[in-house]
Amino acid sequence: MKSDVTINQKVNTKVITKVGILGAVATVLMLLEFPLWFAPNFYELDFSEVPVLLGAFALGPAAGAMIELVKILINFVVNGTDTGGVGEFANFLIGCAFIVPAGYIYKRNKSLKTAVLGLVAGTITLAGAGALLNYYLLLPLFSKIYGYPIQAFIDMGNALNPAITDLKTFVLYAVVPFNLLKGIAVSAIVILIYKKLSPILHR
Repeated sequence: MKSDVTINQKVNTKVITKVGILGAVATVLMLLEFPLWFAPNFYELDFSEVPVLLGAFALGPAAGAMIELVKILINFVVNGTDTGGVGEFANFLIGCAFIVPAGYIYKRNKSLKTAVLGLVAGTITLAGAGALLNYYLLLPLFSKIYGYPIQAFIDMGNALNPAITDLKTFVLYAVVPFNLLKGIAVSAIVILIYKKLSPILHR
């Protein structure tokens, strides 16, 4: 019985350690971001979900959600917040919408096929969650906090894409493509490097 408890404690310690390390790496990658040509420059692409997804594949979707939480909390402490934590909470939900479905599908049958299926599902839910949260929460919140009317964001989008004429088209032509591209880019990197890093992640 004692040996079983000791083994479980060691396993839990390893998982917690990996969650912390991957969360810290994700935080660093979160700082390395760049804008895209079709969205206003406050939407910037980063690859912080790569270590989160690696953790979700290696340790399970719950661990992936914990890594996402660690990433958000560290960034909250380091950079502070302009939204009273609401923006960070929304980003956590959007991140989990990506990595939890992917990690859950892969966990059920660990193969390249299920990894791809999981990443496709995760990318779709990422785009959906990002659209809903931006439309109903984030853009109205940022408008209120920064004192900009919603129309100011729409005008920024319209300068890049004339098809953007209101909030719905802003989300459709800027937010959704942004999250789809992010999901595809992150997924491609994970597919390329997961097997190589798998021995380290499973130690």
